[in-house]
This record gives sequence, structure tokens and C-alpha cells, in this order.
Amino acid sequence: MKALLQRLLQGREARRLARRAIPDALWASTVAGLPFIARLAPQDQTELRRLATLFLDEKEFTGAGGFEVDDEIAVCIAVQACLPVLRFGLAPYRGFVGIVVHADEVVARREVTDDDGVVHEYDEVLTGEAMDGGPVMLSWRDVSEAGESADWGYNVVIHEFAHVLDMGDGVADGVPPLADLESRRAWVEVIDEAYNRFCHDVETGRDTLLDPYGATAIGEFFAVATEVFFVNPQDMRWEHPALYQLLADYFRQDPAKQP
Repeated sequence: MKALLQRLLQGREARRLARRAIPDALWASTVAGLPFIARLAPQDQTELRRLATLFLDEKEFTGAGGFEVDDEIAVCIAVQACLPVLRFGLAPYRGFVGIVVHADEVVARREVTDDDGVVHEYDEVLTGEAMDGGPVMLSWRDVSEAGESADWGYNVVIHEFAHVLDMGDGVADGVPPLADLESRRAWVEVIDEAYNRFCHDVETGRDTLLDPYGATAIGEFFAVATEVFFVNPQDMRWEHPALYQLLADYFRQDPAKQP
């Protein structure tokens, strides 16, 4: 029975891979434009292509305001979204389906209520946003520039999908779902120390490798740290060794060791 089930699952995956197969030329051009993908070992690129293909089969891409999402755009997003889950598959992304792509950044109207009950309204410029249960919103301009922006540790796709991982336990607190309580305690100890030191650096005007936006909340700190971990890993390992090792253990990847 177990062998039969395994064959059925393999057959189902094979059909999905065939249904949304990424053409060789498109795959090659996508990888060439993303240096942090191009430097992956060949076997990792093969696995990433498999995951990205399955991702394309599972998700629904929608262009906002008349923007058209073609295969080039969808593949570029899928490849970057699947990099963080290269070692453990798409299960963490199963809680949502929709991906909304805007041509450029958008302005969202926000409301916050202070401790006195007064409502304050403000505009927030967004290049991406991940909501619990979806969808994930992305600015194509920022996605398309990922190859160049890697030099300064910016990647909107990885940032937003780090939020998806973080929210896997229902709370965006910089702590993704972990194996057990002891693992969670160890994680909190490392990330809290790194976050507090980072916030002090930002408050005192020190230049930081990580985006100062990460000081707004520990969930944002996890997201910006994850960006830099994947796209500028050597600098990340040098400046934040304990945090780098925490992420390397979690993602089961060590991108600083890649050529």
C-alpha cells in the first residue's frame, strides 16, 4: 500500500511538473539575471527549478491595475520565493494562493489608534506586503531589479516570503515555527540580542548592513536579515556571525560558502 501511494504521488508530481514546465531558455535567462541564484551548486539549481515549477502550479498570479503578469515575471518571482525553502519544500507556503503584482510601488492608507484612543491616518509606500492567509503583494519594478539590488542586500521577494515563514505559527514575531520549545528558546536568545544591538546602532546613527527599517519590529528584523543572508551572505556572516549561523541552521543552507 505504501509503495502504491508513493507511485501515485510521484505520478501526480510528474504531471504537475509537465503542466507548468519552465522552458530552458527562460530558466537560463532568469538565473543569469540573479547572481545569488547563479552561484548555487548545480544540484541546488535543479531542485530550485523543481520547486519553482510546483510553486507556479499552486499559486495564482494577478496583475493589479491592468498590469500583465507574463511567464518571465511569474518565473522570476517563483525562483526567488522558493530559495528560502530549498531544503524543506513548499509546505510552509500552502496557507495562501494569491500573488498580486503591481507595476511599481503602491501607496496604502493606514490607520493606527494610540494609547489615548485617538485614530491617526497616514500613507505608507509599499514595495511588497505579505498578509496572513494571503495574498502576497509585490512591486515588479523592485522584483526586476533584484540582480542589482543584491549588492546592498535588498530583495523584496525574499523579504515578503520571510514574513510568510514567520507567520507560519500565526504570529509575526521574528520566530518561525520550530521543532520544539528548546529550539524556540535558543532562537529567541540569539535574535533578541542581535535585534537589540541593531536597534541601538540605528538609534545612534551608525551605518548598518541591514536595512534600518528592520528596527521597526522584530518581525521586520527577521525579514531584512533573511534578505541579506541570501543575497549578500559574506557581509552578513562577517557583521552578524551569530545571526548568520542561526539562519544557516534554520534554512539548512550556507550561502557564504558558495563561490
